[in-house]
Amino acid sequence: MSDRILTVRNLRKHFTLQRGFPRTVTVTVKAVDDVSFDIHAGEAFGIVGESGCGKSTMGRALLRLVEPDSGEIVYRGQDVRAASGAALRALRRKLQMVFQDPYSSLNPRRKVGRTLAEPIEVHGIAASRAEVESRVRGLLDEVGLPPDATDRFPHEFSGGQRQRIGIARALALEPELIVADEPVSALDVSIQAQVLELLRRLQAQRGLSFVFIAHDLGVVRYFCQRLAVMYLGRIVEIGAVDEIFTEPLHPYTRMLREASPIPDPAMRGRLPRIEGETPSPANAPSGCHFHPRCPHAKPVCREVYPPLQKIGGRDVACHLYGAEA
Repeated sequence: MSDRILTVRNLRKHFTLQRGFPRTVTVTVKAVDDVSFDIHAGEAFGIVGESGCGKSTMGRALLRLVEPDSGEIVYRGQDVRAASGAALRALRRKLQMVFQDPYSSLNPRRKVGRTLAEPIEVHGIAASRAEVESRVRGLLDEVGLPPDATDRFPHEFSGGQRQRIGIARALALEPELIVADEPVSALDVSIQAQVLELLRRLQAQRGLSFVFIAHDLGVVRYFCQRLAVMYLGRIVEIGAVDEIFTEPLHPYTRMLREASPIPDPAMRGRLPRIEGETPSPANAPSGCHFHPRCPHAKPVCREVYPPLQKIGGRDVACHLYGAEA
C-alpha cells in the first residue's frame, strides 16, 4: 500500500439539542463517536451506512467545516485541528470537498466562470487574469463541459452538469484528497455512471485520494478499494471492499449487503435479512448499538460496546469475534 496521507484517531463530534414542548429536554446526539481510520495516497476509501449514522458529519469534520469536539486529524504529519491562519489556508488547498446536492452547493446568482475563478484568485495560484481564465477553461474541459459554460448560471445546467461544476471547483486548487459526500445519490442512474467514471479518471490522472461517502454499496464497490461501515456514529467494520462484499463479518454489514441488489440469483437469500428500524441517534441503545436488531445478540452485547479488533485483514467491532465468543 502507498504512503499514508491522512490519519484519524478517536474523532468525536456531538450535538446538543433541545426537544419537547412545553417542557424541554436537553439531549446529546453522538454523531461521530470515537472514529479512527487511515487514508493512503491514491486510495478511494468508502464510508457507508444508513441515514443518520454520522458519515456526512464525519466528512465535514475532517475538513473542519464542522469543528470536532476531540480527536486527531493529521494530514501528512500536520495537525489539521491545530492549524489556523496561513497554515489552515494552505491545508484548504490540499483538502477539498464535493457535496451531495449539486445545486444548493453552488451560488445561484454567480456565473460558473466566477465560481471557478474565485478560489484560484484567493489562493494566488495564477499570476494574471489571462492565466486564471485559462485555468478555468482547462477545468471545464477536464470535467467534460464546454468553454461557454463560464457565462451561464447553475440553473441553466442539468443535475449531472452541476455536479461536474462542483467537481471542477474542488479541483481548482489542485488538492491531494477530496471528501465526496454522496456525490451521485441525487443523480439518475445513467448519469451516476458517467460521474463515477469521471471521478475514476481524475483519480488516475491526478493521483487523487478520496473519502467517498455513500449509502449505495454498489457505487462503493465500483469506486473504492477499502471500506468502513458506520452505525450510529461508530465504525463497525473496516476492510478491503472485495473481502467485505464476499464475506461480511459484522451482522450490520451483512444486513447492508443483503439490502444491496444482487445480480446473481444463486446468491440471493444466502445472507439472513435483519429487520427493524435504526434507533434515534439521540437515544442510542446501551452496549453495542446494533444489538436490538442483531439475531446473534448476547447478554454482553447489551452492556459493553465491543472494540475494533483485527480479524484476518479486517477490523471488526463485534462480540461474536471477541474473548466472550
